[in-house]
Amino acid sequence: MESKGNGRFSLSRCMRSGDTVHASVVVTLLLVIWCAQALEVSVGKVPFVEAMNGSTVLLPCTYSSCIGIKNLNFNWHYNNNGSMMKLCKGVIPIEGVEPRVQVFHERIEFVGSSKDSNISILLFNVTFEDEGEYTCFAKNPKEKDRNHSAIFTLFVVDELKVVDNTVTVIILSVVGGVIGLVIVVMVIKTVVLFILKKSAEKNKECLVSSGQDNTENGLKTAKADNKATPKA
Repeated sequence: MESKGNGRFSLSRCMRSGDTVHASVVVTLLLVIWCAQALEVSVGKVPFVEAMNGSTVLLPCTYSSCIGIKNLNFNWHYNNNGSMMKLCKGVIPIEGVEPRVQVFHERIEFVGSSKDSNISILLFNVTFEDEGEYTCFAKNPKEKDRNHSAIFTLFVVDELKVVDNTVTVIILSVVGGVIGLVIVVMVIKTVVLFILKKSAEKNKECLVSSGQDNTENGLKTAKADNKATPKA
């Protein structure tokens, strides 16, 4: 009886353990799905730019959410030596509806569009004082106020550096020359093989024709000899 009791207890314990594992797996999957659907903002693959003093520069930012947005709050801040200066803020009611935007800087213009999930801004007449980090921030109440931010860095210079492409041009020229040479060799090889093939076919035809002519001549000679031989 004790053995049966212990067996039932072990079985029930294993079942409870299995239920715990299954629950953990389900929770993990739900967390993965939630993270995959969560709000995300991006300033692009290259999170910095060099701009000339006095020029106009685009500060890019886009957002994405697999489950959609509702009353998406966003803003831009500039890190001014440790103190965050608000440049603009806005709210996008729903997808496809253009945002209501407030701008707090005289040289900033909002150029984004909710149709493109874009909340980028333009900075006019860039000065050396504008150099630094610009933070794009967004919060989505539809995802229980899930928020995300990304930093874009601006460098201001007197003039843009001229990139010396000499080495690149040389490498491309060499590679192009090698590829061209390979193509020429392949074409020549193809032409030569074609000519050899045609020549072989022609020689074969000549041999066959010559063989037929010899056979015919032999038959004619034999017939002539037969006619010339007197009957006994």
